[in-house]
Amino acid sequence: MPLLGDKEHVEMIQQLKQIRTMIEKPSAILLVSAHWEESIATVTTSKAPSLLYDYHGFPEEAYSIRYPAKGEPQLAQRVQEALSEVGIPVQTDENRGFDHGMFVPLSILYPEADIPVVQLSLVNSLEPKLHIEIGKALAKVSYEHLMIIGSGFTFHNLRSFFSPLTEEIKKKNISFENWIETTLTNKDFSEAERENQLVHWEEVPGARFCHPREEHLIPLHLCYGVEQKPATDYFRVKILNMDSSFFLWN
Repeated sequence: MPLLGDKEHVEMIQQLKQIRTMIEKPSAILLVSAHWEESIATVTTSKAPSLLYDYHGFPEEAYSIRYPAKGEPQLAQRVQEALSEVGIPVQTDENRGFDHGMFVPLSILYPEADIPVVQLSLVNSLEPKLHIEIGKALAKVSYEHLMIIGSGFTFHNLRSFFSPLTEEIKKKNISFENWIETTLTNKDFSEAERENQLVHWEEVPGARFCHPREEHLIPLHLCYGVEQKPATDYFRVKILNMDSSFFLWN
């Protein structure tokens, strides 16, 4: 929808373009997408991945989008080694292409498609603690000017996106966004406290309304695991009439 000119994604597009101006251009990107789950962590190793149009019911032009970024097998190998070293099961996939959790945001951030990309799957247990530990392992990957992106959504109740916006829905949405903001930006928290909050996210009022299933939230846990400190920048935008947030560790 952002790439097809949908007006309810304008703030998202503008925010991604602003973030581009705030960061150094990376030499490679490791991207964790909400749209790829495997029984164990899996890394793409293709030198020239295709695109996966992993959606249906959209206009014809949605299936002719191109984003010819290359893969980066050397980075994939280092990711595999970093996870293996701490005992996290990991495998590679040389055939899987890039899903829309990759090519939609990167078409906006880096439309030139001149940065090599590797995708890393979620583990389909969706355990928060495990994904934080995966992030901690990725922090040890040695690769100059590497960007790690968690591509998901801080609000992902599909039914509510296309239902009338009631005061109750708005309250639950904003309450959960406020909790995420506080959890990831409050410098008074110890990192043990911050991690504990993230591990027990579903105990927050409204959490299961905002995330009936948490695959769109868990990439954020992984990103926190990489840095283990408060986010340096925080941005809130309206997407499909709902509040959603970006977090940047820069």
